Amino acid sequence: MAVIQISSLAPALATAVFSEIIAHMANLSFTKGRFPTLFKQASVTLLIKGQSLDKSVPSNYRPISNFNFISKILECLFLSRFQPHILTSSNFNKYQSAYRPGCSTEITLQLLLDNIYSTADAGKLTLLVSLDLSAAFDTIDHAVLLKRLNCSFGITGTVYS
Repeated sequence: MAVIQISSLAPALATAVFSEIIAHMANLSFTKGRFPTLFKQASVTLLIKGQSLDKSVPSNYRPISNFNFISKILECLFLSRFQPHILTSSNFNKYQSAYRPGCSTEITLQLLLDNIYSTADAGKLTLLVSLDLSAAFDTIDHAVLLKRLNCSFGITGTVYS
C-alpha cells in the first residue's frame, strides 16, 4: 500500500489560494450586484414544523435549503456589510430580536414580562394578545420587501437592483 505524504504547509497554502478566489468572487458579486447562478442551487430537505402535526399534510413541513459552503461564505460577507447599516437605522425596531446579534426570544420574553409586572405594580390592567404567526413568513412579497428596504432603510444603487 502506498503512503501519500502531505506537507504540513498544504492546508495553509490551500487556505491562501481559496481565500483569494472567494474574495475575488465576493468583490465581483458586490460590485456587479449579481450572485453566481451556480451558487443559488441548494439541496432541499423537508422538516416537519412540529412533531404532533399530521405528516401527510404538505403544509406542515418547512423546507430547509442547504447551500454549498462558498454560497454561505458569500452570504456571511454580504451580511457583515449590510447588517450594520440596517441595525443603526432609526427605522429599525429596537425590540426586533430575530436575526440580530446578541438578541434572542428569551430577551424579548423578559422585556414583555417586565412590562407586564411594571403595569401591574402601577395598578393598571394588562391585556396580552398572542398570535400564532408560524407560517407568516413562508412567503414574502418581493416588491413589498424592496420598497421597505428602499423607503425605510435607504437601500439604493447596485445592492438594491
